[in-house]
Amino acid sequence: MDILWFLIAVGLVVAALGPYIRRRRGGLRLVSPASPDAADPADYGFDRQEDLDVRVPGPDGDLMDALENVRRTGGWQAASQLLAGTPADGELRWQRVQAFGGAAALELAEHPGQGALWLKAWRLDAPKDAGGAQVHAELLVQQAWRHSGGVGSTDHRIILEEAREACGRAALLAPGDPVPYITELAVGRALGYSEAEYDALWAKVIDVAPAHMGAHLAALNYWCEKWHGSREKADAFAHAAAARAPQGSLLAALPLFAVYEHLPEVVLVSTFWRSAVVARAVEGAMYAVRTARPDDPMLAHVRHMLLLFLVRMERWAEAMEQVRHVDGYVGALPWSASPDPAAAYAIHRALAVAGYEANGGSPATLPH
Repeated sequence: MDILWFLIAVGLVVAALGPYIRRRRGGLRLVSPASPDAADPADYGFDRQEDLDVRVPGPDGDLMDALENVRRTGGWQAASQLLAGTPADGELRWQRVQAFGGAAALELAEHPGQGALWLKAWRLDAPKDAGGAQVHAELLVQQAWRHSGGVGSTDHRIILEEAREACGRAALLAPGDPVPYITELAVGRALGYSEAEYDALWAKVIDVAPAHMGAHLAALNYWCEKWHGSREKADAFAHAAAARAPQGSLLAALPLFAVYEHLPEVVLVSTFWRSAVVARAVEGAMYAVRTARPDDPMLAHVRHMLLLFLVRMERWAEAMEQVRHVDGYVGALPWSASPDPAAAYAIHRALAVAGYEANGGSPATLPH
């Protein structure tokens, strides 16, 4: 998003000096690394910027092991076994399919014609493996977004049409699994499905996974102003989902993502971050975080988004609470919308640390 370009531009000096920033009662100021006033995220045990994992929003040891096995051996069996053991109706399967598809897309981008041979072998050796079919569909979607021809080009559309067919084949292999339909949500957005077509596709998703947070995030984009909807339609979609969310569901945080998708390109006045619209969305997301299961795979997504807003609202202690939970992983919005997700996250983390310490906080006072 354009807002992240602005934030990165504002934070270039901060990034150059790393975490050596301190907020005092007169506002933010930069200090030298050797200064006793320097606020350093490393004091809290946070990861260095270069060590942040841009692939996933939070820890998933089994996924990391499978990805490493695929990379090291060039075989697909570890990926297949992991997906076969991942429940079809949960958030985790969608995230893992995305991760494998992303790994394949990155390999192809780095080694055209030679990358992702493991996925090609997977599809040839086990054509009825639902996991392989889903990863292949996800790969095509990611290839379309990465394609040099750009959105709207003939080649871009050809890849998307192929992705739509791949989603259909994947759905036939796994009845009741929402992942192929969720993947097609991105296809439909890019191909410009009519509202009636998109509603029909959405009905297939909620028929099998009505409270799927990842599906709602994917569908929200269609209703946003920058795609095929408007601010009002996106807000209506998000608030309707939040209103019908079951107890403990993170869907209560969806309005915050709708606000994010419609942030002004440049926010020059601090009053925006203290507006009623932002405050209500943040409080809804905070409530969702407090009531969600600690092991909810989508919890990290909400915490990452909260970090952006809480820092801009100067709610330092609450911002640090999000950092404490998500540090080490930056594969989520808003950071993933930046050309350098790790840098975008590190800027906000440094600001959170500086604000926290300026108000009396220290590594000793941060809960563990």
